[in-house]
Amino acid sequence: MARLAVYLDILEAWSRRLNLTGARTPEDRVRVLVADVLPALPLVLPGRLIDVGSGNGSPGLVYALLRDDLEATLLEPRHRRWAFLREAARAAGRGGVDVRRQRHDTYVGAPARTVTLRAVVIPLAELAGLVAPGGRLVVLGGHPAAGGPFVATGEGTGVAGAVTVFRREADVPRET
Repeated sequence: MARLAVYLDILEAWSRRLNLTGARTPEDRVRVLVADVLPALPLVLPGRLIDVGSGNGSPGLVYALLRDDLEATLLEPRHRRWAFLREAARAAGRGGVDVRRQRHDTYVGAPARTVTLRAVVIPLAELAGLVAPGGRLVVLGGHPAAGGPFVATGEGTGVAGAVTVFRREADVPRET
């Protein structure tokens, strides 16, 4: 909880200069950035996590602050938001968080067991290279249709808020 408090304090300070969230009060920030994403936390597999379009740090940084079993990579192409994420992770004392100033389609690192996406509209097929075979894509907000190598699992059903979970099917060798 101490890490989350540091994150929320840094967010408040940076939000005075940079529009990171529409949540203006401390209570609203906790509700929108933490409480709204907590129900999906059990859907995140241990190991590598990639958060696409991390912006204000929710959900990727929030999950990394709450779970030490995650090795998080936060992808954020906008310079000032990238700088905020680096500072928030550093100040919260959470090692194992790699903040990259890049888009999902330029990422060249290892795929993750879990990829999270919130308030970003990207065709699912474009995310296939980020998700390890058998891994999960957890989409918070909206109800995208399965496509490419993804199959909806139904695991997000019943979770507070709109959460859709997709499984990336294992790569199947093509017959020649």
